[in-house]
Amino acid sequence: MTLFFIYVALLALIWALTAFLSARIRQRDGLTARKTVTFGDESAVRPSRVASVASVLVIFLIWGAFTGSSWTFIHAPADWQMRPIWLPPPENVWNRLLTIASDGYRNFTLWEHLSISIWRVLAGFFLGALIGIPMGFAMGLNDFMRGWFDPIVEFMRPVPPLALIPLVIIWFGIDERAKIILLFLAALWIMAIAARSGVAGVALSKVHAAYSLGASKAQILRYVIVPNALPEIFIGARVAMGVCWGTVVAAELVAAERGAGFTIMVASRFMQTDIVIMGIILIGIIGYSIDVAMRTAERWLVPWKGRG
Repeated sequence: MTLFFIYVALLALIWALTAFLSARIRQRDGLTARKTVTFGDESAVRPSRVASVASVLVIFLIWGAFTGSSWTFIHAPADWQMRPIWLPPPENVWNRLLTIASDGYRNFTLWEHLSISIWRVLAGFFLGALIGIPMGFAMGLNDFMRGWFDPIVEFMRPVPPLALIPLVIIWFGIDERAKIILLFLAALWIMAIAARSGVAGVALSKVHAAYSLGASKAQILRYVIVPNALPEIFIGARVAMGVCWGTVVAAELVAAERGAGFTIMVASRFMQTDIVIMGIILIGIIGYSIDVAMRTAERWLVPWKGRG
């Protein structure tokens, strides 16, 4: 609870400081520097890089202060310090990362542990998108297909992928096929719903305009429906990729011989908290990198998003 209040206090302080500096800059540059933000317009809001950097530094500062780290200049009282077995200081985690990067862990290199997890996620996501997107288009364009698939999709959508792990193991064992099938099921319903929402969100005025110009159904599908549905599909893809990344880690906790989740699971058995923290940080960095890559691909492939 104390850490929470400290975090909130630092957040408020940095927010106020940033707002003050921004106001001074706008005052110096004149009214032309002001930007009117329309509420509800996602394209009008951009993340503050200063706030992002400050957020990471605050978390690092709190972490170091309450673990007695030599990397920070602020230290909490001795009674508030956490033992390394509960939360090691940042330098311990860094040293462990260097050791595992050079010597490996459990007969596999660090890259082999991470690459197998990434490959599982990409394979499961690709299969889920390959089937889920056409399914969603069919549901959005045809009444019979909507009625046929809707009960299945709506039934499976709230079921967490982790609940399917025992069934997948019973049916397919604990090899790579089982993990990819689990990730496929995690991505399938999300991509189907995203594609269906994208098709349903196409403005009828655009379809009628295309018909008035003599377009065929195939041309409307290719030049009107698909481009307008792509933003929703990319949003679904980002969500599905995040779910798949979390699911593969959990699946590797249950049955695996290598992988990011396997590393965390084995380290937790031997109370190697520094390895657990290292694995969590690497998982977060990789997941964030995947999301950034997908957002970049979206800006490149869907430049018309937010422009009507």
